Amino acid sequence: MATCPRCLGALTEHHRCPRSTWLYRITDALMTVVIGSLVGGFFVFAAVDHPTGALVLAAAALGAVLAGAVRQAIGGAKF
Repeated sequence: MATCPRCLGALTEHHRCPRSTWLYRITDALMTVVIGSLVGGFFVFAAVDHPTGALVLAAAALGAVLAGAVRQAIGGAKF
């Protein structure tokens, strides 16, 4: 079955793209990355008494990447 290039939905005879698909995708992806970076940053504070800024930044970046990868693997979402 063919897919719509705009919304990636099933392309049937009566297909209409939802109005706010792109806005929903952007906010969903950004919220996933933000939540992943916050979890990664808080994990460092839970594990280390006085972490350096570089360690917190690296953990936040790793958390964001892992959250994006899990989102893409589970939901089939495309960034």
